[in-house]
Amino acid sequence: MAKLTKKQKEAHSKIEKDKLYSVTEASALIKEITNTKFDASVDLAVRLGVDPRKANQMVRGVVTLPHGTGKDVKVLALVTPDKEAEAQEAGADYVGLDEYLEKIKNGWTDVDVIITMPSVMGKLGPLGRVLGPRGLMPNPKTGTVTMDVAKAVSEVKAGKIDFKVDKTGIVHAAIGKASFSADKIADNAKELLDTLNKMKPTAAKGVYMKSIFMSSTMSPSLQLDPKSV
Repeated sequence: MAKLTKKQKEAHSKIEKDKLYSVTEASALIKEITNTKFDASVDLAVRLGVDPRKANQMVRGVVTLPHGTGKDVKVLALVTPDKEAEAQEAGADYVGLDEYLEKIKNGWTDVDVIITMPSVMGKLGPLGRVLGPRGLMPNPKTGTVTMDVAKAVSEVKAGKIDFKVDKTGIVHAAIGKASFSADKIADNAKELLDTLNKMKPTAAKGVYMKSIFMSSTMSPSLQLDPKSV
């Protein structure tokens, strides 16, 4: 096992072994134990008592974090000419259609979110092998396939994120930056956890939120008390 650095040892020493933290406690402590030279991301990993292989237990959705993610999200709007001005005014970084479809076909994926219209989805189908593995394929369920392009772009820019339970039953999501105040980290964490609670599938039996861990880039993780959520 790799030796811990002095800063890592100091971070670990601040964590009480076997303690389950409240969201408020963890949000304050995560700032203390983050020692990166850059503005680290703060993440939540929530293990759910669901079987993602069953369609009626799939947990997928969107949440608008009250304080945003702290990340400058690059948005590509694949729209017809009549919608271009609308997308640009809403803050999309890239706006167009055929030229960007060609760029994606050639391997370009330097964006975080792609927003498009129902009429354009047919053209995106063949690009599934490029966009799918990167989580960039627009989906009506996450609000990225819509006629209200301006609203979709504005929401993503303001901190709307989408999440999906992975095959091991865990939802991973970035909920802010270590430079955020503890209150803002806590607000964002609560918003995501409240949203997950509301999405509990009726087919899921037993304990729904099995474990919750908060961590930042390169920090130790803090285990949260699911009962406090």
